[in-house]
Amino acid sequence: MFFALAVFHALADFPLQGDYIARQKNPATADSGNEMVVALGAHSLIHAGAVWLVTGSKTLGCVELVLHAVIDLAKGRGKFGILTDQILHLSCKALYAALLAGSLRNLV
Repeated sequence: MFFALAVFHALADFPLQGDYIARQKNPATADSGNEMVVALGAHSLIHAGAVWLVTGSKTLGCVELVLHAVIDLAKGRGKFGILTDQILHLSCKALYAALLAGSLRNLV
């Protein structure tokens, strides 16, 4: 499960992101606040869909939507760099896989 989540994460964060989303989701490079909200929302929704597809859990998809946006917004505001960004994203995926493998799987 973790491997599949990691593969989909890599696809969504790199080839599926595109230059427009990469530039506009970042508060430092967005053309406007509206552009940033739309781009960050779309990017996070792609990730949420990937989590939902892999896990079958709409709940985890919704959790991913929020967490991915929060992490990317913090990175865009210069709180940390790409390595920490990727570690945080993959840590979320590890948590989802652990939740599904453990006793909490009926909740998600």
